Amino acid sequence: MSEVNIAKRKDKCENCTKQCNKKQSDDGANSNQESEEVNGQVNEGSQLLLSACLSCDGCLSDEDTLKISQQGLEEVERVLALNKKCDASKHKVLVASVCPQSLPFFAVKFGVDITEAAHKLCGFLKHIGVQYVFDTTLAAGFSILESQKEFIQRYRRRHHDSHALPMFTSSCPGWIRYSERVLGSLVTPHICTARSPQQIMGCLVKDYFSKQQKLSPEKLYHVVVAPCFDKKLEAVREEFYNSMLETRDVDCVLTSGQIYYLMEQRKVSVEELDSVPLDQVLGDGGDVALVRHDGRGSEGFLEHVFKHAAKELFGVDVQEITYKTLRNRDFQEVTLERDGETLLQFAAVYGFRNIQTLVHRMRKGRVPYQLVEVLSCPGGCLSGRGQAESEGGAGRLDKALVNQMEEIYSSLPVRLPEFNPALHTLYQEWLEGQDSSQARKLLHTEYRDQSHGHAQPPHMQCFQTQ
Repeated sequence: MSEVNIAKRKDKCENCTKQCNKKQSDDGANSNQESEEVNGQVNEGSQLLLSACLSCDGCLSDEDTLKISQQGLEEVERVLALNKKCDASKHKVLVASVCPQSLPFFAVKFGVDITEAAHKLCGFLKHIGVQYVFDTTLAAGFSILESQKEFIQRYRRRHHDSHALPMFTSSCPGWIRYSERVLGSLVTPHICTARSPQQIMGCLVKDYFSKQQKLSPEKLYHVVVAPCFDKKLEAVREEFYNSMLETRDVDCVLTSGQIYYLMEQRKVSVEELDSVPLDQVLGDGGDVALVRHDGRGSEGFLEHVFKHAAKELFGVDVQEITYKTLRNRDFQEVTLERDGETLLQFAAVYGFRNIQTLVHRMRKGRVPYQLVEVLSCPGGCLSGRGQAESEGGAGRLDKALVNQMEEIYSSLPVRLPEFNPALHTLYQEWLEGQDSSQARKLLHTEYRDQSHGHAQPPHMQCFQTQ
């Protein structure tokens, strides 16, 4: 990179930081003005939301910026337009995968129940030219099962592997980016290697589904509908790109808000939309009822791994999990005790402020947890800025909307992935068994220390002090 580009990037980064700090200062007048303790010092400028920080372009390279520019409505519109032209060689089969946390947003906006919202959304996507619409719950099941298995392995080697525990969840791209680029080797060896639901869905579509359709992966254009902007950053990671076929597992991520904007732009009313059942990856098996996994507003990695570990390691059947709130609703812990002895201690840590506290304790060697579910958005995935930001913007949550979405999401029945026959079928037909090299290749990835050589804003550099 030339000196001019380095200077330009440094100026952009510093300007971004100044603007963010100014914004936080302005917001502070209307909030509790919480201060954070980082490395033993109170840092008034550390109130920046992780998701807001990582979604701006201040920390993105020119290459990142170019990739992200292809993750918008314009690119999807371009593909749809090409499909209407005569040159069939350039036509793509459009596939959309909808995150279950996006569906409550559409239920609120459409004024219908969540199942009808899913059908109306499917009707709209097919109306504009999408051929297949899936939901990503199946992929999340794979991610949960692989995370459970990895935790057991890590727990059993904890005495001779200093990086085995605590294990951090890996489904949140904001947290992953922050870990790799800022926290580095302090955290990256502890991150679960199971791919996120989004990227497992990418493999399902571009590998398994493309073969079922007798299509080459590059002939499919895969769009994910998600509640979070940071999912765009995850989709463009280099390990999820097939250079030989010049195709990504996920070609484009659109937020729930962007899809709703597209509906408004096209002046499509909910009433005129057909109700179309979602498609099934394994083929037409009728309309399958929507389900969710345990956990409030997210995929429930903590709850699923906790119950599995309690049974697998200690022979304890846990039916209900009781959370103990520590700092706030977004920093909670769960324990398994027997005869006065603590057997398991997990934590759920959501939001940048709580992540700061977690990292500070880790540096001090005061993290008692074996697993931590980490999400960058306060409140979890339902509160993603791609759907939960107030109409006034400025990074503020629409709390009324979030409350409605939480209530709607919790109304879905819970289904354990262990009892999903589709997963067992795919493990055998697609992955050649649960412990196969194919399962390892397609369901896992690696996270690397990228903290050196990346320009970091001053409010992030505090974490680099040892």
